[in-house]
Amino acid sequence: MEKKEFDLLSLGEILLRLSPPNNERIVRGETFEKQVGGAELNVASGVSLLGLRSGIISRIPDSSIGVFAKNKIRFCGVSDDYLVYDDSRNARLGIYYYENGAYPRKPGVVYDRQNSSMTRMDINEFDEKIYHSTRCFHTSGITLALSDACRRTGVEMIRRFKEAGALISFDVNFRLNLWSGEEARKCIEEILPYVDIFFCSEDTAKLTFGKEGTIREIMESFAKEYPISVMASTQRTVHSPKVHSFTSVVYDAKTGTFYEERPYENIEVVDRIGSGDAYCSGALFGLLKQGGSCENALRYGNAYSAAKNTIPGDMPSLNLEEVENIMKDHNTTGYHSEMNR
Repeated sequence: MEKKEFDLLSLGEILLRLSPPNNERIVRGETFEKQVGGAELNVASGVSLLGLRSGIISRIPDSSIGVFAKNKIRFCGVSDDYLVYDDSRNARLGIYYYENGAYPRKPGVVYDRQNSSMTRMDINEFDEKIYHSTRCFHTSGITLALSDACRRTGVEMIRRFKEAGALISFDVNFRLNLWSGEEARKCIEEILPYVDIFFCSEDTAKLTFGKEGTIREIMESFAKEYPISVMASTQRTVHSPKVHSFTSVVYDAKTGTFYEERPYENIEVVDRIGSGDAYCSGALFGLLKQGGSCENALRYGNAYSAAKNTIPGDMPSLNLEEVENIMKDHNTTGYHSEMNR
């Protein structure tokens, strides 16, 4: 197999996240903690931390706030080779404000991302060599929903990466504040013939794509309609804003095999943002690592997502050894050490 520069390249908007510390409220607090995130960057950073080579394709302002974002990208080991810098007068980095919740008050998000530099991206800003540089290309419905320019660029990149032999990974990641269910369905059905690895929740499959039946029946239905090789669906139970349980189902369409494991119960949630992206990171790592399999995808995806809930910020910060220790504990009965030392 031809050696590629990257194991994973992901296309998506980089966002500035501003959060009141602890459980303070946006409407009352005086200070914000500054962080960087974004669905596709979160996925790329997780894959990098687990030991594969990843990069982010995005467009950011050529300013000090853009430098801050670039530095954060480099810090988590993600390549910035395919960042495009916007030096126009109206260049801006999208912002979102996140407020932690505590029962019975739910967490909340306020977006300020319209007309960001990313929304004006053009496929001609990227060198043709990009399409032959990676084993896998990942993006999500968030990117396709940001603007007409993002949609055109995203769909065309999916086509070009597929033509160059890359695996195509797609997370529906439906956001009602970005587009309607009908808009999402029409656009995503256009790109599904190119998708190899498909992430879609049961609720989204039913509400957006009109699917019926159990999650297994839904997965089989997608695989019959489209040449999807692997489909994954996460299953989160929210007991309270601070206590969740988490697992998933992975379907190997080539063999018709479903993979499941018992949930990670009563996760102590510090910050749930990015935990779905961490799942994609773990699942993609499991599929792309040497000897990768759907069983690996399930186990790494579940463990990485469960652990991300315990970490502040959008991006995960656990390496492969830490995640594999969590997996080992999850599958071990009897004595568990209370501390790593």
